[in-house]
This record gives sequence, C-alpha cells and structure tokens, in this order.
Amino acid sequence: MRRVIVLIFLLQTAVALEAQKVALKTNVLSDGLMNINAGVEVGLSPRLTLDVIGEFNAWSLSHDRRWKHWSVQPGVRYWLCDRFSGHFVGAHLHGGQFNIGGIKNGISFLGTDFSKLSDARFQGWFVGGGVSYGYAWILDKHWNIEAELGLGYSFTRYDRFKCAGCGRKVEADKSHHYVGPTKAAVNIVYMF
Repeated sequence: MRRVIVLIFLLQTAVALEAQKVALKTNVLSDGLMNINAGVEVGLSPRLTLDVIGEFNAWSLSHDRRWKHWSVQPGVRYWLCDRFSGHFVGAHLHGGQFNIGGIKNGISFLGTDFSKLSDARFQGWFVGGGVSYGYAWILDKHWNIEAELGLGYSFTRYDRFKCAGCGRKVEADKSHHYVGPTKAAVNIVYMF
C-alpha cells in the first residue's frame, strides 16, 4: 500500500510541474527480459534530478522455471550541462525481492555463480547502492534516449530450495555480498 501512495504522489507531482521538469521512462533492456518497468524523473534544480524506477516480473515460464521479482531503484543525477541532456553522473539505491530457479546456464561472474540457478530455486530479498554514469540524446521537444551503466554493492538474504517447483528447503537464511554492475539501462524517455 505504501508503494501505491508513493506512486500516486509522484504522478501528482508530475502533473503539477512545468514543462521539462518531469520525465517518464522505460528501460528497453529490462523490457527485452520480460520485466515490466517504469520510471519517473523529476527536476530538482537546473542540474539535479531525482530518478525512481521500478520493475516487476511475475511471469510463469515453461519447463518449471521461475524468474519472478520486483525491485525499486531510486537515485539522484547530476547533469554536467542542463538536466535531461548530455552527460550525467548519479548515485542510486536498490532493493527488492526475488524467486528465481530452474534457469539453465553456466555463468559465473565477479564471484557470483549463477549456474546454481540451474538445479535449485532461490527466494529472498536484496538491498544495496551504487554510482552510475550516463548520457541522454535529445530526439525532439518531448523525447529522449538515454544510456546508463552503474557499479555498486548488493547484500542478498535468501533461502535455497531443492528444485524450482518443489517446496523442500535445503538452506535457510543464507547471505551473499555482490560487487559489480548494479544498473544497465537504455531508456526511452518522454518529457512533460
């Protein structure tokens, strides 16, 4: 319920503000992974913005695979010229919950072994933060495309289950520390 109130507040703020002080966006990289996502960015000063993006995935996949999660990633951006155009640097927080398993792969990246998702299901939550760099290209008065890459830290607490579809818990209350990419976005942006 609290998330709904925050979203309503942000949307009301968007309607009340003048032109080019608010932007709505979607990350097409997340869209490509079947993650429904939407974001809002609000101008705080000529070079500073508040950016909040949320993502949700509740799809059921074939062959007893799970890729379900929700996350939110608020952050601030400092634009090197004018807001919503050109280079920017940012700081972000992130958090959410996940239920993932049965995803066949052989990926091991920066100390995290994603191949464990092949034969088990992991359910838990994560929090963290990081820094980012990006660039926004102006297409016209209302449309932009922006690219952003962020690095940071995530703390994860989870339970591990024997298989993606069963309920037999193998490990409880485990944790993992991750340092590496925490944000990758190619956003389509509409500005008011």
